[in-house]
Amino acid sequence: MPKVVDHAARRRELAAAVWRVIARDGVAEVSIRAVAAESGWSSGALRHYFATRAELLAFACEEVIATVTHRLETMRPEGTVRQAAEALLRETMPLDDRRHVESSIAFAFLALGLGDPELARVQRLHFSGMAGFCLELAGHLLPAGADHERAARRLHAVVDGLTVHVLAGHLTPDEAAAELSAYLDDLVRG
Repeated sequence: MPKVVDHAARRRELAAAVWRVIARDGVAEVSIRAVAAESGWSSGALRHYFATRAELLAFACEEVIATVTHRLETMRPEGTVRQAAEALLRETMPLDDRRHVESSIAFAFLALGLGDPELARVQRLHFSGMAGFCLELAGHLLPAGADHERAARRLHAVVDGLTVHVLAGHLTPDEAAAELSAYLDDLVRG
């Protein structure tokens, strides 16, 4: 009887191997060979799923986006609208090891996307998803007559900026969380 292979699960397994390589060695060290070694697969078997490094990286980033999106969609934060917004936004920031890896992967695509159209597509997916999320939150946080689009752009910039500062080691996760909280207080008051 032929072996039944769950190809989607195998692709997710490979994405997880990419995440581990990035977390341990950085995105520059991701290669077909490195991911094959990390996953315990042969390079030939891995190439059955991903022909190039760019395809592998793009899928790994898409999986991060899907993972974070799913987590946000299934969260049921408690408290006020402002407290709920903060809890949701914190899930997108590198405030613990898991989210640090996710943010590292997503933000690695800033530079990678400059030279590769497939990676640029994934970067646009990440940014447009976050922009839409911030617009939705601004709609809940601000009154009907407010400029939700402008507030969403600023909120997105603040969250991304704080994320970059944590990734670069300029802020601790606690400092970034405190700055987010202060910004949301200012946004709701203003």
